[in-house]
Amino acid sequence: MGAGAFIEPLVVISLLVGGTLVNKERRPAPDPAYDPIKSGGSSPRDGLFSPSSQSRSPSPEYPTEGRRTRTIRVVGWQKEIHTPNTEQFSNRLLSRLLRKFPFLVEVWYWALIYWVYQLGRAFTALTLVEGTVHTARKHALQVIHLEERLQIFWEPAIQGFFLQHPEVMRWINRIYSFIHIPGTILFLIWLFYITVTVNRTPDAYLPLAKRPGSVERSPGGSALYQARRRTMAMCNLIAFVVFTLWPCMPPRLLSDPEYHGPDSAEAKSFGFVDTVHGAEGESSVWTQNKFCNQYAAMPSLHFGYSLLIGLTIALIPLASQEHSGRFIRIRRFRLRLPTFRRLLCVVIGFAYPATILTAIIATANHFILDAVAGGIVCGIAWNAETFLLNLLPLEDCFLWCLRIHKPNVDDTYDSAYDRF
Repeated sequence: MGAGAFIEPLVVISLLVGGTLVNKERRPAPDPAYDPIKSGGSSPRDGLFSPSSQSRSPSPEYPTEGRRTRTIRVVGWQKEIHTPNTEQFSNRLLSRLLRKFPFLVEVWYWALIYWVYQLGRAFTALTLVEGTVHTARKHALQVIHLEERLQIFWEPAIQGFFLQHPEVMRWINRIYSFIHIPGTILFLIWLFYITVTVNRTPDAYLPLAKRPGSVERSPGGSALYQARRRTMAMCNLIAFVVFTLWPCMPPRLLSDPEYHGPDSAEAKSFGFVDTVHGAEGESSVWTQNKFCNQYAAMPSLHFGYSLLIGLTIALIPLASQEHSGRFIRIRRFRLRLPTFRRLLCVVIGFAYPATILTAIIATANHFILDAVAGGIVCGIAWNAETFLLNLLPLEDCFLWCLRIHKPNVDDTYDSAYDRF
């Protein structure tokens, strides 16, 4: 790995620092000549930030002192519990820092999600026994047999095709090793910006004629961002349970020359090549270390994450109706053409998971069914992410112990609205 052991973490840190600065709280200069009510504009308190949801006055759920009420929901059962209210610490230095740089909270969440997952994988890797390796190999052969019955065992042919094009293979190795984590972080920075930071700018609420640029309010809002962040956490949780209970060897390890057990002949007969970790590969510090569980091929979070990102981009609510596509008439039918922005979102949303799928198959790091399982995990997490809201009481207690108030994603807007 060499310099990559320092460069790759540095890239990740730089992205997180850059995302924090890009998404910092902005306080535009007041415009005393503008009255949003008289000018026909909407008040920044309307809609998403209406007094009913973001009022500064105390409410039973968010009292200014004492305790707050949280609701625990599991299937059809629910219970209200009281947790410490950290708002009393809102004027402390760290609390003000979080209010000024709200993306720091997201950096904390990302680190928590990522490192808890990685530590779980590391524990699994360090406690592996020889029997687990044999079990993982048998499971991989079972996946191959199932794909053969389904007539989708295309992995050797796909890898064979790209091995005939060394330069293309080199770039595919780089995509597999270096895109997954930085790409996910860039996605979170972008999604936070268009759903939260843009909404935090008061100019987004002005009438179009009075906007000093192309600032637009994103209809997705902070709820969309938080849902996708929780979806990623749920993906990690489900995947960890699956590969712990059902370890599966990636195709590249089936060709291990040091293995001479009863399944060695069949395992080596497929001719899979480890293109990433070989002498001419493009291995990453994230994919090659002694704490990495090499037998966690099922499900593929490389593809699961890319599918989540692709769907979010393709379906992202675009800002305003002024960008709605034109209509064309074909006989009796009136069809709406997609705008350039919508078309671009769809193309990127399809191309990203398709590229990652190609990379994980061509490098022999995953089977096709691993990707299918990753897609299923993504779908389950997409629809079950609200389960993680049950952890908010633990977060309240943790922050109370640290004497820190973590503002709600929307709370940071209040200071920017003082001019109204």
